[in-house]
Amino acid sequence: MQKTENSSDSRIFNRVLITRFSALGDIAMTIPVVYSVCMANPSVQFMMVTQKIAASLYINSPNNLTVKGIVKEDYHGVIGLFRLFRELKKEFNPDAFVDLHSVIRSIILGIFFTLSGVKYKRIDKGRRGKYALTRPKNKHKFPLISSRARYREVFNRIGFNCKDLFVSIFGGKPADNSLFSEIFAPHQKDEIWIAIAPFAKHKGKIYPLDKMEKVIEKISGKPGYKQFLFGSGNKEKEILAKWEEKYPNALSMAKEKHGFLKELALLSNCNAMISMDSANMHLASLVNLPVVSIWGATHPYCGFMGWRQDEKNAVQLDIECRPCSVFGNKPCRRGDYKCLNDISLEMIMLTLERTITKSKQNNE
Repeated sequence: MQKTENSSDSRIFNRVLITRFSALGDIAMTIPVVYSVCMANPSVQFMMVTQKIAASLYINSPNNLTVKGIVKEDYHGVIGLFRLFRELKKEFNPDAFVDLHSVIRSIILGIFFTLSGVKYKRIDKGRRGKYALTRPKNKHKFPLISSRARYREVFNRIGFNCKDLFVSIFGGKPADNSLFSEIFAPHQKDEIWIAIAPFAKHKGKIYPLDKMEKVIEKISGKPGYKQFLFGSGNKEKEILAKWEEKYPNALSMAKEKHGFLKELALLSNCNAMISMDSANMHLASLVNLPVVSIWGATHPYCGFMGWRQDEKNAVQLDIECRPCSVFGNKPCRRGDYKCLNDISLEMIMLTLERTITKSKQNNE
């Protein structure tokens, strides 16, 4: 293959299989890297295999990328994985396999492909570094390489080199209003749209909801501001419904399922998002939306900052015990979640105002 500025030095493979299952945020983080690799290597065919529920997240994908969503439970155990191997071998017949997950399931799949003559590389998750960063004593409190850098590194090891070409799933500009017209009217010039995602999977990541309501109340008093509240699950829907009823400029997005395309299109038209260290931060990053991210038990040093998000917009406290967890799933060793409870309304609002000002300047 002839060399170009953004392409690999040579066409080593014709068909490359990629896998990443797990949580939605982890899957969303693959998109900037996978799209960039595909765009830099247009003569190579790629297939992304992921969870069925996340397959629709790969919006406006490059022409040389096929996305296949599967239900993991349909391929249970070694026998099920062997059946998946045979199906993928028959359907796509890859000559390389890039494993962006590196768990027992994907490793076993990698063994099957290796035995069939397929080149296999898997991600190095940097578990030792993450342990040193989160252990109770003698922390090595230094930033680790990001998950996206780890994704890129796997492609590099298998032979692909490329620049970061991805900007947004909508091409670097807000999506057309028609894509979310059934949710809300078009964004007017004198309006400020704020997306708010107050939930996360684990308690160690969630800013206390009574304090988050104070943030929503504060924003509701600002003329021209609109708030879009994101969440899922019955309990979250109930909370957001109460806030929607209480604050006239707040709209719950949890009342019905709109799908990734419509919700991401709306997000691309927002001015900023307030989010926990959660999947919503990564979804906002896919549409180039600046995020005021709130961090408690976890820390940007672990490598999970949103794609091209400014760390100056990370609201967090510098206390000795942080971070205590990579995923926020461990009980607070202090017992009081000081890392979250002591974050003030003023810290969040100052960061939000600075983020909005910068967003306006960039869009002028």
